[in-house]
Amino acid sequence: MRTATRNKTLFPRILYNSLTRLSAGGADSTDPDSIFAVSNGTVETEPAVQPTFDNATKREYTAAVGQPAYLHCRVKNLGDRSVSWIRKRDLHILTVGVHTYSSDARFAALHTDGSDEWTLRVAHAQPRDSGAYECQVSTEPKISLSFWLTVVVSKAEILSGPELFVRAGSDINLTCIARHAPDPPSFIYWYRGTNVVNYAQRGGISVETEQRTRTSRLLIARASPRDSGNYTCAPSSSDSASVVVHVVSGERPAAMQSGATISAPTLLYTLSTLTNFYFHRDSLSKLIFDIIYTQYHFLLALSNIPFQNNPALDLR
Repeated sequence: MRTATRNKTLFPRILYNSLTRLSAGGADSTDPDSIFAVSNGTVETEPAVQPTFDNATKREYTAAVGQPAYLHCRVKNLGDRSVSWIRKRDLHILTVGVHTYSSDARFAALHTDGSDEWTLRVAHAQPRDSGAYECQVSTEPKISLSFWLTVVVSKAEILSGPELFVRAGSDINLTCIARHAPDPPSFIYWYRGTNVVNYAQRGGISVETEQRTRTSRLLIARASPRDSGNYTCAPSSSDSASVVVHVVSGERPAAMQSGATISAPTLLYTLSTLTNFYFHRDSLSKLIFDIIYTQYHFLLALSNIPFQNNPALDLR
């Protein structure tokens, strides 16, 4: 019983002696009984870890008009500090923590508890949102990291042009590219009129979409006049593009089989060039005039414009 009592009183005595030496300023920091690190009678504590940015974070972002934009800022060892997002062009504080301080409700801060990431979301991004933004931490002095946002107008383009003439029995081949799309579209839909192209309605219709190149191809085999109409390519992240397809029965020049595009600007340009050579004739110009004159007849034939009904255009 005596031994047990002695052991119970030993540790409090050691602790008391250690604290007494600390208060007297004469403790030896190497004393095995000491429970604190002491230097010149002062208790030392480890310095607080300061917040730092993850410099590997992407700092340039591109978004399409009307789509949400996200800027991601990662801060390590944040502690009890706060993270703010600032628009640099006018030094407007957009968010502090997860609270928004802008009258523009499109701006919001996203954060998950326990995460190092603080994200600025710009809903329905507009070209005016392009520019520099700053992720700022409330240290003293403050630290910040700049980001750049570019908002682009992403518009699809159908390579065959606004109008396409195809001979009945040949294939309709439409290629759509989502130009300037910041990210590959998650889908590209094809419409005929206001309806999605129906693969089951007739055979011979196929679509090939390549997300990496932002390209989609619509192939309609053995086209007939009932396949004529307005075709629209609608990527998920771009404005749509349309082409009017005319499937013509009967014999036509071979160029129509591959979907030759004939437009009014082409005819006007040819007519202008033709007129220029007509009024500036020499031996060389006469030869060029005859070549262009022949091509002009060819264009009229492709456009289904009977030349004999247009005597005013006969320059000879």
